[in-house]
Order: sequence, then structure tokens, then C-alpha cells
Amino acid sequence: MKKIVIIALLLVGYQGIAQQDAQYTHYMYNTINVNPAYAGSRGVMSIFGLHRTQWVGLDGAPVTNSFSLNTPINNTNLGVGLSFVNDRIGPTDENAISVDVSYTVPTSERFKLSFGIKGTANLFSLDPSKLNPEHMGDPQFQNLKSEFTPNLGAGVYFHSDKSYIGLSIPNFFETVRYSDNDVAINKERMNFYLIGGHVFDLSYNVKFKPAFLVKAVEGAPLQLDVSGNFLINERFVLGAAWRWDAAVSAMAGFQVTQGLFVGYGYDHETTKLRRFNSGSHEVFLRFELFNRYNRIVSPRFF
Repeated sequence: MKKIVIIALLLVGYQGIAQQDAQYTHYMYNTINVNPAYAGSRGVMSIFGLHRTQWVGLDGAPVTNSFSLNTPINNTNLGVGLSFVNDRIGPTDENAISVDVSYTVPTSERFKLSFGIKGTANLFSLDPSKLNPEHMGDPQFQNLKSEFTPNLGAGVYFHSDKSYIGLSIPNFFETVRYSDNDVAINKERMNFYLIGGHVFDLSYNVKFKPAFLVKAVEGAPLQLDVSGNFLINERFVLGAAWRWDAAVSAMAGFQVTQGLFVGYGYDHETTKLRRFNSGSHEVFLRFELFNRYNRIVSPRFF
């Protein structure tokens, strides 16, 4: 029964242009995947890895693995990044490798404005053996080879040590996959992202950061994520998040060393789909390389 449910949901998603880009609860730490202007903005080489298992217990549910590296280039206004994302949903498997380049302009003593471009190589495949079509001999599901598509994206990122807001379009080109006579099994449209947050010093050892992510794509409802995280003694992070008409989340993190930060998030589905799964889990690790020139007094909260 669970397999029937997930395949039905997947087919509805393909037709309705629903969740296309990988979804993250910890979007505030994983900004490089949606906004190339973020590259190098932390002032150090930052290595990030994330694993997300969505809708645990549901056959064919999304599983996402993400890895990225970004760094500023010393003595320049440039930043560069490299990222890899593997996103598996039911019978589909998508791999994306992206290269990011940013250029930062100081606008005041506190704020900087960064511009970024993203180039992506995407490999998409669909395994018909994981489907159960009404007509087993349907030619639309025969000889489905992996499809390679390039893409370009861009973004802007306005930030200081305590505030940030960014607008981006990771993929400008709309992609149609496995098209035959104006009918396509998969269509990916342009996604728009607006992200922002601010850090408040509540006391000497407690900081609070509200943040948001708005995602818009043609043919699908607007997606809004709102979160709030507390940083305690520059070590412990505790927070919660809400995804509009979709899920509520709990988040925790620990600054193991100055350069190593680990985090975990749990999503509880609030839609009817909650009857068929036990929630979603997300774990990540961020490792940063400092030297005597770019050491920071306290960990930045985003």
C-alpha cells in the first residue's frame, strides 16, 4: 500500500511541478546550493556535507546527499565554490555538480554586497523497473537513458556579521526530460529563492536568529520556511522551524571545535501524508579551515 501511495504522489508531483529542487531544513547553513553569491562570504574555506532522509517509512521517498566547498580568494573580492547534490525520489536519480563564482563589494563599514553566478551540470535518470505502468509495453517507458543538461544561475547576497538577505535563481533554463510529442515525463521550471535572517544578542552568552526562506516556482504553491535558532555559549544551537502547510521541525547543533560544527533536524509532517511516514531526518557537518589571518572571535551564526 505504501508503495502505491508514494508512486501516486510522485506522478502528481511530476504533473503539477511540485518539489523539484532538493529541500533542506537547514537552509541557513546550506545557502551555497541555492545562491552562488554566498561563495566565500564566511571569510574562510568552508566544507559542508548533509544527508537528508525524507518521509521515513514511505517507499520511494526522497533521499538527498549534498556536499559543498567554498572559499574566498585571498587579497581579492572573489569567492569560489564547488558543490555536488544527489537527489533520489522514487524511480528517479538526479546528480548535479555546480561551480560558483562571486564578487563582493563593500557598501559600508558593516555591510557587503555580493554577486554570484552558478554553472551546473545535471545528470537525470529514471528507472522504469521501479514503476508499475498500466501498459507494461508503453514505449514512453522504454529505452530511457540518462539525460545530461547544463544550466546557469545567478544571485545577489547582502550581508554583514549579523544580517543577511539574498535573492537567487539557481537555474535559468527550464528543462524538459524524456519528451515525446509534446508530452514529458519530467519538467523542471525556474525556481526563485528569497532568503534572509538577523542575529540578536539577547545576553552575553545567548544569541537568537530568526530566518526565512521563500521559494516560488510556476505551477506550484509558494513555499515559506520560517525558523528561529538560539546560540548558547557559542557552542550549543537549539531551534524550531515551520514550513507553510507542510511540516514543523526541531533543530540542534554543536560547535565541537572552532572549525567543526555538527547539526541535526527532525521534520514532522502536518499534511495528510503524516499517516504514511514517521517524519524526516537531516544531519550535517561543517568544517572550516582557519589561519592566523582570518580567525574569528566567535562562530558566525549563518
